[in-house]
Amino acid sequence: MAARRALAATLVLAASLLGCGERGGPDRSAWSPDADAAGHSAATPATVLANTETAAQLPLDDPTDFENARRGLVGADPEVHVTDPNGRVVWSTRDYAFVQGGEAPPSVHPSLWRQARLNGIHGLFEVVPGVYQVRGYDLANLTLIEGESGWIVVDPLTAYETAAAAMDLASRHLGDRPVSAVIFTHSHIDHFAGVGAVLPNDPADRARVRLIAPAGFTREATSENVIAGPVMLRRAGFMYGMPLARGPRGHVDTGLGKQPANGRAGFAVPTELVDRTPQAMTIDGVRFVFQYVPDTEAPAELTFYLPDHGAFCGAEIVSHTMHNLYTLRGAKVRDALRWSDGIQQAIELFGADAEVVFNSHHWPVWGNQEVVSYLRRQRDVYKFIHDQTLRWAAQGLTPREIAEVIELPPGLAPHFGNRGYYGTVRHNAKAVYQWYFGWYDGNPAHLDPLPPEQSAQRYVEAMGGAAAVVDRARAAFDAGDYRWAAQLLDHAVFAAPGDEGARELLARTYDQLGYRAESGPWRDTYLTGAYELRHGPGGAAANLGQALDLLREVPIGQIFDAMATRLDAEAAARKSTVVNFTFDDLGQTWVLWVENAVLHRRLGEADPEADVTVRLTHDFLVRLLAGQVGVREAVFSDELSLEGSTTALLSFFGMLDTPDDRFDIVTP
Repeated sequence: MAARRALAATLVLAASLLGCGERGGPDRSAWSPDADAAGHSAATPATVLANTETAAQLPLDDPTDFENARRGLVGADPEVHVTDPNGRVVWSTRDYAFVQGGEAPPSVHPSLWRQARLNGIHGLFEVVPGVYQVRGYDLANLTLIEGESGWIVVDPLTAYETAAAAMDLASRHLGDRPVSAVIFTHSHIDHFAGVGAVLPNDPADRARVRLIAPAGFTREATSENVIAGPVMLRRAGFMYGMPLARGPRGHVDTGLGKQPANGRAGFAVPTELVDRTPQAMTIDGVRFVFQYVPDTEAPAELTFYLPDHGAFCGAEIVSHTMHNLYTLRGAKVRDALRWSDGIQQAIELFGADAEVVFNSHHWPVWGNQEVVSYLRRQRDVYKFIHDQTLRWAAQGLTPREIAEVIELPPGLAPHFGNRGYYGTVRHNAKAVYQWYFGWYDGNPAHLDPLPPEQSAQRYVEAMGGAAAVVDRARAAFDAGDYRWAAQLLDHAVFAAPGDEGARELLARTYDQLGYRAESGPWRDTYLTGAYELRHGPGGAAANLGQALDLLREVPIGQIFDAMATRLDAEAAARKSTVVNFTFDDLGQTWVLWVENAVLHRRLGEADPEADVTVRLTHDFLVRLLAGQVGVREAVFSDELSLEGSTTALLSFFGMLDTPDDRFDIVTP
């Protein structure tokens, strides 16, 4: 019993590897007279002037997008308020009730405000007869295509709860129909994790539903957030403004939609794969022509054309925004040239006949001429950034220098669908540079610079001390030179993090940079930085219990790969430990061993010389990772046993760090 209790305790410790530690932040509020409840300051005259000048340069009153976004409305609820069985809010349009009126508040970029109004239009819409979309029930759209026997569902959203609400809306207006097939256009979670809500409960009925996805979908869908999960989650908090209030001085819109739903995530393994172009299928009596476009917006992605409807689904390779070649949450850089080529291929295949294009986000475009023009502009925005980045790099400019000089040409810049509501020209150009040349810009001084705290202390000392730096930053702030003020104050805060005056001035600077940002993620990043300077790191850790169905599909090898990234090299430097993990229900044994401060794993025969062998089931491991099994339950579980040295197992897990999803970003 003692050995089993020790094993249970160590495995519960191991479960924290996919979760994170808890650490509260101090309340460092420095209230100013014009601050809102979270401490965000008012827009300065310089910010108001900048936003006013921008508004004057754009046709913000052009009604075309609003007409398209409302076209084909079948029915809508006055508001969308989705909760889980415990009453926790998963998705709510109430959060965005403040987005009213055509004139933006002084603290919101006028073009982003326009996009936020468009993204707030929700309901069930007819794209063409037989094709419908539910928009505004999650970050993405759920599309329904009428088949002979039931619905073909495209992209069943982020969460079980929002997908169920979307299907309920469709049933109320279009009648109850079974689901005959599901198409996952790509491997990002907002396009597949609500699948449990659209599939029938009966296993036999579920087995008859066709599940179609691009080749590589399962691997990519389960891998993106596993190994780098805690870091990506922490950074996503900045990108999506998770700790921010929803309001004119907080989060307004992501540019791609409102926000990701926070509900129960699931997964289903595809039964059929799209792996070539063109690839024709007939699904429940409906003709499809698929285009396989991997390594564009997602590593695994497809689009499709419905020849009998004249309708092209662009998935997420086209949107009503410039997309990300590099996403601020942190992910692999995307191939701008392949992305552009994919859109050109779609034009060649479907452009002559397509009368409408509908996508995984935003609203459709109708009319062949408008469809082709839209696709060409989307194609050209990525190729322009690609080609011009390389042109300037060949002239010797570094990524930061290229970002200062590259601007979209007159044929692209005025069109709202090409503007930087999500991605931006600046950070996308840096992404192209990184794709080809990596992080190093060739300057020897940048090869091995001092880390931030050390360099900040020396910069501050060289500029005459912290007070002198803050004085210079205040002068820059007063002049509306917020980028320079932010650079100065970043040094000041990293050199002396306890300087409340420097922290508050940097927070006010980030406020203004956020208010000027046309990009939703840029705005959220700046304002979250301001929030954390005032209040410290916060936010809730990931709730793995909501992702139980998804965790069941994560390959065990990926879980062990994630475990390897937690190995404390110093603790493991002189240790050599071998552990067998035998999963009786899968008939698999994984051997893990530490050698040269590296954790290795292999699938195969058990090592007879292992220090310890752990026998368990795959489902038990999943429930353990999701927090549904505690120490007491594990102790008495028949799904768990131990052979060998308990001390060795304790030592093995003792070498593993527990990640912290509240690590500091804007302070040392």
